[in-house]
This record gives sequence, structure tokens and C-alpha cells, in this order.
Amino acid sequence: MRNRQIQEERIKTYFLDAAKNLLRAEGLKGVSVRNVAYRAGYSYATLYNYFKDINDLLFRCVEDFCQEVGDFVAARPGGGAPGREGLRRTARAYVEYFVEYPGVFELFFLERLGGFGDRTETAALITGLLGRLCEPRLAECIADGTYTAGEAAAVEEGLRCMLPGMLLLYENRLAPDNYEEFMQSVDAQLGRVID
Repeated sequence: MRNRQIQEERIKTYFLDAAKNLLRAEGLKGVSVRNVAYRAGYSYATLYNYFKDINDLLFRCVEDFCQEVGDFVAARPGGGAPGREGLRRTARAYVEYFVEYPGVFELFFLERLGGFGDRTETAALITGLLGRLCEPRLAECIADGTYTAGEAAAVEEGLRCMLPGMLLLYENRLAPDNYEEFMQSVDAQLGRVID
């Protein structure tokens, strides 16, 4: 890679990191071209040299956050457990990530996707994330006879629909009103779907 390309990638990374930090800390309401540029240490006009617009930058954030969720899940204790237990731990870690970073939850599940890259591509990244994380554990469950392929698909769909709903109630309505009760409720629902 030439020096110019290296510098361009470095500056893009500064903007991307600034946007991701704003999203984690303040949610989407804290993200503007000026705020991102200020945090990155550049003028707001410079951002347009590297990204088409703020929505292009947000799409890149979605891509990076998907990877970050996967890394977070993989780093949790017992994350590599096989079968149902591994599936339970994967789903639980997914929930823990979004509780820790409510701004990312807001971006993924509350913001309309109108301008973030290709709307279909962005939606597929977000809605398919949990399925991609659970895929190895579901495949193990099919291989060992715990689930048929149809049952595994139903479990994945149940998790994909249930967990964002539970997070929405907790993040926006504090229902239940404390983290411990919320995670007990998550564990109970995971038991119902997975077992």
C-alpha cells in the first residue's frame, strides 16, 4: 500500500471511530457531521472526502458494530460451549452487548433505515446478525439430533424476534426495572425458546 492510501485509510478510521464512539455514548442524536469531524480532529468538510454523506458513514458503523457484537459474544466465558448451552450463552451475550451499548441498540433497532447504504443490505446485516452468531450452535444441535432443521429454524426465528423486543422494553421502559430481573427474564425466555 502506498503512503497516500495508508493515510486515507487512517483518516477514514478516525472518522469511523469518532462516529462509533458518539453512537455508543450518546446514540444517534449525538451524531452529526460536525460532531464526528470535531471528535476525529478534522473539519466537517474533510469528512466528505472519505464518505459520501453521514449515512454512508453510519452504514460503515453498522458493519463494524456487527463485527464488534460477534467479537463480544466470542469473548464471553463459555462462549464456545456446544449445542443448546452454547446457543443460550450466545443469545445471552448478544443481549448483554446491547444493554451495555444502548446507542448501538437504538441505531440497529429503532432508527429507520432509509439512508444507511442500501436499505436491504443494511436490514439484512442487522436482522441476520443473531442468526449468524447462533449458526454454529444450531448446526451442532441439528448434527446431534437435538433439533431437526425446521426446529432449528424456528428457534433462530424465535430468538431473532424475542430478544430485540425484550431489549426494547428494558431500554425504553425499564420493564423490568433493574438489570438482574431483566436478565432473569431473558434467561427464562431463552429456556422456553431453546428447550
